Amino acid sequence: MNADERERNVRKLFPVVFKIAHRVARICRVPDEDDLVGDGALGLVRALDSYDATRGVSLDRYARHVILGAMLNGLRRKDPISERARRRVREAERVQAARETPLSERELEEALPGIARARAQVERGLPLSLDAPLPAGARIGIDWSNDPAQLYESIARERAVYRALERLSPRQREIVVQHYFAETPLRAISESMSVTPQRVSQLHCAALHRMRAAVIGEVR
Repeated sequence: MNADERERNVRKLFPVVFKIAHRVARICRVPDEDDLVGDGALGLVRALDSYDATRGVSLDRYARHVILGAMLNGLRRKDPISERARRRVREAERVQAARETPLSERELEEALPGIARARAQVERGLPLSLDAPLPAGARIGIDWSNDPAQLYESIARERAVYRALERLSPRQREIVVQHYFAETPLRAISESMSVTPQRVSQLHCAALHRMRAAVIGEVR
Protein backbone atom coordinates (compact mmCIF):
# COMPACT_ATOMS: atom_id res chain seq x y z
CA MET A 1 0.00 0.00 0.00
CA ASN A 2 1.57 3.24 -1.17
CA ALA A 3 1.24 6.62 0.56
CA ASP A 4 -1.70 7.79 -1.59
CA GLU A 5 -3.67 4.59 -0.95
CA ARG A 6 -2.91 4.81 2.74
CA GLU A 7 -4.16 8.41 2.89
CA ARG A 8 -7.37 7.51 1.04
CA ASN A 9 -8.04 4.60 3.35
CA VAL A 10 -7.46 6.75 6.41
CA ARG A 11 -10.02 9.27 5.18
CA LYS A 12 -12.44 6.51 4.23
CA LEU A 13 -12.23 4.53 7.46
CA PHE A 14 -11.80 7.32 10.01
CA PRO A 15 -15.60 7.77 10.42
CA VAL A 16 -15.67 4.12 11.47
CA VAL A 17 -13.47 5.06 14.43
CA PHE A 18 -16.13 7.47 15.71
CA LYS A 19 -18.92 4.91 15.24
CA ILE A 20 -17.06 2.23 17.16
CA ALA A 21 -16.05 4.71 19.87
CA HIS A 22 -19.66 5.76 20.33
CA ARG A 23 -20.79 2.14 20.63
CA VAL A 24 -18.04 1.24 23.09
CA ALA A 25 -18.75 4.35 25.19
CA ARG A 26 -22.43 3.46 25.38
CA ILE A 27 -21.86 -0.19 26.30
CA CYS A 28 -18.99 0.43 28.73
CA ARG A 29 -20.51 3.67 30.11
CA VAL A 30 -17.50 5.80 29.27
CA PRO A 31 -18.37 9.50 29.81
CA ASP A 32 -15.71 10.87 27.43
CA GLU A 33 -15.19 9.39 23.96
CA ASP A 34 -12.05 11.41 23.14
CA ASP A 35 -9.64 8.82 24.53
CA LEU A 36 -11.50 6.06 22.70
CA VAL A 37 -11.22 7.98 19.43
CA GLY A 38 -7.49 8.52 20.05
CA ASP A 39 -6.86 4.83 20.72
CA GLY A 40 -9.04 3.90 17.75
CA ALA A 41 -7.11 6.23 15.42
CA LEU A 42 -3.87 4.54 16.43
CA GLY A 43 -5.54 1.21 15.83
CA LEU A 44 -6.60 2.32 12.35
CA VAL A 45 -3.03 3.30 11.46
CA ARG A 46 -1.78 -0.01 12.82
CA ALA A 47 -4.39 -1.89 10.77
CA LEU A 48 -3.38 -0.13 7.55
CA ASP A 49 0.29 -0.86 8.17
CA SER A 50 -0.25 -4.54 8.95
CA TYR A 51 -3.05 -5.40 6.49
CA ASP A 52 -2.37 -8.34 4.21
CA ALA A 53 -4.89 -8.79 1.41
CA THR A 54 -3.65 -12.32 0.68
CA ARG A 55 -5.28 -13.59 3.88
CA GLY A 56 -8.75 -13.22 2.37
CA VAL A 57 -10.11 -10.65 4.85
CA SER A 58 -11.42 -7.31 3.65
CA LEU A 59 -9.63 -4.17 4.81
CA ASP A 60 -12.82 -2.79 6.32
CA ARG A 61 -13.42 -5.89 8.45
CA TYR A 62 -9.80 -6.16 9.51
CA ALA A 63 -9.61 -2.46 10.42
CA ARG A 64 -12.77 -2.66 12.52
CA HIS A 65 -11.31 -5.57 14.47
CA VAL A 66 -8.02 -3.77 15.17
CA ILE A 67 -9.73 -0.46 16.01
CA LEU A 68 -12.02 -2.13 18.54
CA GLY A 69 -9.10 -4.02 20.05
CA ALA A 70 -7.11 -0.80 20.45
CA MET A 71 -10.01 0.89 22.25
CA LEU A 72 -10.55 -2.05 24.61
CA ASN A 73 -6.83 -2.18 25.38
CA GLY A 74 -6.96 1.51 26.23
CA LEU A 75 -9.81 0.89 28.67
CA ARG A 76 -7.91 -2.00 30.25
CA ARG A 77 -4.91 0.23 30.88
CA LYS A 78 -7.11 2.54 32.96
CA ASP A 79 -8.77 -0.30 34.86
CA PRO A 80 -7.49 -0.43 38.47
CA ILE A 81 -8.27 -4.16 38.47
CA SER A 82 -5.70 -6.27 36.65
CA GLU A 83 -6.80 -8.57 33.86
CA ARG A 84 -5.07 -11.42 35.69
CA ALA A 85 -7.31 -10.91 38.71
CA ARG A 86 -10.42 -10.77 36.55
CA ARG A 87 -9.44 -14.00 34.77
CA ARG A 88 -8.81 -15.72 38.10
CA VAL A 89 -12.23 -14.73 39.44
CA ARG A 90 -13.96 -15.85 36.24
CA GLU A 91 -12.12 -19.16 36.45
CA ALA A 92 -13.27 -19.62 40.05
CA GLU A 93 -16.86 -18.94 39.02
CA ARG A 94 -16.64 -21.59 36.30
CA VAL A 95 -15.19 -24.11 38.75
CA GLN A 96 -17.96 -23.49 41.27
CA ALA A 97 -20.69 -23.59 38.63
CA ALA A 98 -19.47 -26.97 37.34
CA ARG A 99 -19.76 -28.60 40.78
CA GLU A 100 -22.89 -29.91 42.46
CA THR A 101 -21.50 -28.88 45.85
CA PRO A 102 -19.51 -25.62 45.78
CA LEU A 103 -16.01 -25.67 47.22
CA SER A 104 -15.35 -23.93 50.51
CA GLU A 105 -13.14 -20.86 50.54
CA ARG A 106 -10.21 -22.96 51.75
CA GLU A 107 -10.75 -25.67 49.14
CA LEU A 108 -11.10 -23.08 46.40
CA GLU A 109 -7.87 -21.39 47.48
CA GLU A 110 -6.09 -24.76 47.32
CA ALA A 111 -7.48 -25.42 43.84
CA LEU A 112 -6.83 -21.87 42.58
CA PRO A 113 -3.99 -20.27 44.56
CA GLY A 114 -4.40 -16.51 44.83
CA ILE A 115 -8.18 -16.47 44.35
CA ALA A 116 -8.74 -14.68 47.69
CA ARG A 117 -6.43 -11.83 46.68
CA ALA A 118 -7.98 -11.68 43.21
CA ARG A 119 -11.47 -11.44 44.69
CA ALA A 120 -10.30 -8.74 47.08
CA GLN A 121 -8.96 -6.69 44.21
CA VAL A 122 -12.11 -7.07 42.13
CA GLU A 123 -14.45 -6.28 45.03
CA ARG A 124 -12.58 -3.22 46.21
CA GLY A 125 -11.57 -2.00 42.76
CA LEU A 126 -8.08 -1.22 44.06
CA PRO A 127 -4.75 -2.44 42.65
CA LEU A 128 -3.41 -5.16 44.92
CA SER A 129 -0.35 -7.34 44.47
CA LEU A 130 -1.21 -10.95 43.68
CA ASP A 131 2.10 -11.95 45.23
CA ALA A 132 1.52 -10.35 48.63
CA PRO A 133 -0.81 -11.88 51.24
CA LEU A 134 -3.69 -9.95 52.71
CA PRO A 135 -3.18 -8.61 56.23
CA ALA A 136 -4.10 -11.06 58.97
CA GLY A 137 -7.76 -10.83 59.89
CA ALA A 138 -8.52 -8.43 57.05
CA ARG A 139 -12.15 -8.23 56.01
CA ILE A 140 -13.16 -7.24 52.51
CA GLY A 141 -15.92 -4.66 52.61
CA ILE A 142 -17.99 -3.63 49.59
CA ASP A 143 -19.06 -0.03 49.17
CA TRP A 144 -22.68 -0.02 47.99
CA SER A 145 -23.07 3.77 48.12
CA ASN A 146 -23.04 4.01 44.31
CA ASP A 147 -25.08 0.87 43.68
CA PRO A 148 -27.71 1.84 41.04
CA ALA A 149 -30.44 -0.29 42.63
CA GLN A 150 -29.97 1.26 46.06
CA LEU A 151 -29.71 4.78 44.65
CA TYR A 152 -32.95 4.25 42.73
CA GLU A 153 -34.71 2.89 45.81
CA SER A 154 -33.50 5.80 47.94
CA ILE A 155 -34.64 8.40 45.40
CA ALA A 156 -38.00 6.66 44.93
CA ARG A 157 -38.61 6.58 48.69
CA GLU A 158 -37.67 10.26 49.06
CA ARG A 159 -40.09 11.27 46.32
CA ALA A 160 -42.81 9.14 47.89
CA VAL A 161 -42.29 10.97 51.21
CA TYR A 162 -42.74 14.37 49.57
CA ARG A 163 -45.87 13.22 47.73
CA ALA A 164 -47.29 11.87 51.00
CA LEU A 165 -46.51 15.20 52.67
CA GLU A 166 -48.51 17.05 50.02
CA ARG A 167 -51.58 14.91 50.80
CA LEU A 168 -51.72 15.94 54.46
CA SER A 169 -54.08 18.57 55.75
CA PRO A 170 -52.56 22.06 56.05
CA ARG A 171 -52.22 21.82 59.84
CA GLN A 172 -50.67 18.32 59.71
CA ARG A 173 -48.27 19.43 57.00
CA GLU A 174 -47.22 22.49 59.01
CA ILE A 175 -46.48 20.35 62.06
CA VAL A 176 -44.42 17.81 60.10
CA VAL A 177 -42.44 20.49 58.24
CA GLN A 178 -41.69 22.52 61.36
CA HIS A 179 -40.82 19.51 63.51
CA TYR A 180 -38.72 17.46 61.06
CA PHE A 181 -37.36 20.07 58.66
CA ALA A 182 -36.97 23.06 60.99
CA GLU A 183 -36.35 20.89 64.09
CA THR A 184 -38.93 22.83 66.09
CA PRO A 185 -40.13 21.13 69.31
CA LEU A 186 -43.80 20.11 69.39
CA ARG A 187 -44.45 22.34 72.42
CA ALA A 188 -43.13 25.38 70.50
CA ILE A 189 -45.31 24.43 67.53
CA SER A 190 -48.39 24.28 69.79
CA GLU A 191 -47.67 27.81 70.95
CA SER A 192 -47.21 29.16 67.42
CA MET A 193 -50.43 27.47 66.28
CA SER A 194 -52.34 28.53 69.44
CA VAL A 195 -53.47 24.98 70.23
CA THR A 196 -52.81 22.67 73.14
CA PRO A 197 -49.76 20.37 73.12
CA GLN A 198 -52.13 17.40 73.27
CA ARG A 199 -53.82 18.51 70.04
CA VAL A 200 -50.47 19.00 68.32
CA SER A 201 -49.44 15.51 69.44
CA GLN A 202 -52.67 14.05 68.01
CA LEU A 203 -52.19 15.83 64.69
CA HIS A 204 -48.55 14.77 64.62
CA CYS A 205 -49.36 11.07 65.17
CA ALA A 206 -52.17 11.15 62.61
CA ALA A 207 -49.86 12.76 60.03
CA LEU A 208 -47.15 10.17 60.54
CA HIS A 209 -49.69 7.35 60.24
CA ARG A 210 -51.04 8.72 56.96
CA MET A 211 -47.56 9.33 55.53
CA ARG A 212 -46.28 5.91 56.55
CA ALA A 213 -49.23 4.16 54.91
CA ALA A 214 -48.86 6.23 51.73
CA VAL A 215 -45.09 5.66 51.41
CA ILE A 216 -45.30 1.92 52.07
CA GLY A 217 -48.13 1.51 49.58
CA GLU A 218 -46.35 3.52 46.88
CA VAL A 219 -42.86 2.02 47.25
CA ARG A 220 -44.17 -1.52 47.27
